[in-house]
Amino acid sequence: MRQRVRIWLRLRRFARDRRGLAAVEFALILPLMLLLFFGTVEFSSGVAVDRKVTLMARTLSDLTSQSISVADSDLTNFFSAAVGIMTPYDPSPTQATLSEIYVDSTNTAKIQWTKAATIASGATQATLTPSSHTVGQNVTSIVPPALLIPQTSLIYSEISYKYVPTVGWVMAKAGITLSDVAYTRPRQANCVIYPTPASGSPMPACPST
Repeated sequence: MRQRVRIWLRLRRFARDRRGLAAVEFALILPLMLLLFFGTVEFSSGVAVDRKVTLMARTLSDLTSQSISVADSDLTNFFSAAVGIMTPYDPSPTQATLSEIYVDSTNTAKIQWTKAATIASGATQATLTPSSHTVGQNVTSIVPPALLIPQTSLIYSEISYKYVPTVGWVMAKAGITLSDVAYTRPRQANCVIYPTPASGSPMPACPST
C-alpha cells in the first residue's frame, strides 16, 4: 500500500513539474523560427536580384539607343556596365543579349544585328559571345503590338539570371531563373549601326522599306 502511495505521489510531482518546459517548447519551435528567418532572408535577396535584372535590361538598351553606331568595344562596355549593376551579388550567372529589331512596312519585325555576352566569376569585363538569335530572324511575335510601328527600329535587350539560394532547403534548391527584357527607340538616328564602319568608310543607311 505504501509503495502504491509513493508511486502515486511521485507521479503527481512529475505532472506538476515545470522544469525544462521552456527548453522543450524552444526545441519544438526552433525549426519553424529558422525556416521563417532564412526564408525571409532568401526571399528578400531574390526580390533584390529580380529588381537588378530589370535595371540591367533597361540600362543595356538605354545605353545602346544613345549611339549612332557601335563597335564590339562599345558593346563590351555596355554589357559590363549593365552587369555591374548586379553588385554585390555574383554577376557570373548573368546571360545578356542585345539586338536591334526593324519593323518593316508590313509590320514584320526582324533582327538586324544581335550580340550576347557573359561574365566570368571574379571578372569585371563582359565577354562577347554569339547570340541565340540570327540576323533576319522574324521576331514579330515577341514585340508588343504597341511597338509594331512600320519603318521603325527598336533596341531589344534580354537579361537572364539564375538565382541559387544560399540555404537550399528554404527555396528551390536548384535555383530560380529570373529574366526581363527592355525595348528602347534609337535616339540619335533612325537606327544604331553595327558594326561601326572602318575610318573613312561611309556610314550604311538605316533600313527604310
